[in-house]
Amino acid sequence: MQSGEGIDILLVLDVSGSMELQDLRPNRLEAAKRVARGFIDGRQGDRIGLVVFAGDAYSLAPLTTDYDLLRDNLQSLRLGMIANDGTAIGTALGVATNRLRDSRSRSKVCILISDGENTAGSLDPLTAAQLAHAYGLKLYTIGLGQDGVVPYGTDETGRTTYVTTRLDETTMRQIAQAGEGRFFRATDNAGLREVFTQINRYEKSEIKQTRYRNTRDYYRIYLFWCLGLWLVWLGLKNTFLTNALED
Repeated sequence: MQSGEGIDILLVLDVSGSMELQDLRPNRLEAAKRVARGFIDGRQGDRIGLVVFAGDAYSLAPLTTDYDLLRDNLQSLRLGMIANDGTAIGTALGVATNRLRDSRSRSKVCILISDGENTAGSLDPLTAAQLAHAYGLKLYTIGLGQDGVVPYGTDETGRTTYVTTRLDETTMRQIAQAGEGRFFRATDNAGLREVFTQINRYEKSEIKQTRYRNTRDYYRIYLFWCLGLWLVWLGLKNTFLTNALED
């Protein structure tokens, strides 16, 4: 049996078109999904939810301890699942705050994973971060990918194509600072795994575990034998065998 107080964690994941870039393997989105799944596997007793965003933001999975449901939701994420492309970081933080603001958990954590700069939505990211902090959310931000020219698929001849990309690291740092969390930069798969390992160490639940041992009692067998022998003795007490012994 497990008892104790877990924490509430929201994973806020960018699914915009730039997450198809291949400086993380096989691409940024798939790498983020894989490491997020490992993070979920390492939690115990916490409620975890999932928010996804591109040009709009949606709560895909509510806060839950049903980790199988979360894994299924993570697996279902795909590029283009939100029709309005772009990077609405402020809107995503607003959705996360709305999801967590009524939580009574001792700790409310939001982990924002993005690879770009805020290009969509009507809510300014820093204003959204300040609002989140006012509701007690702690904000970790993870900037994915490299700056500069990175691989992006192949052309019709099979040659690798490249595009130029840039992360707004300044805003991501300011968001984390406003939310009293930390900013991390992950430029490859190993770096992304290490980021989640560090967050996992920082945010530990206070879960006490009590173990019970299954035991089987055998006293009933001996008790039945004793009762049986006692009844036999009572039965023999008034028989000729007992009378013969007394003579």
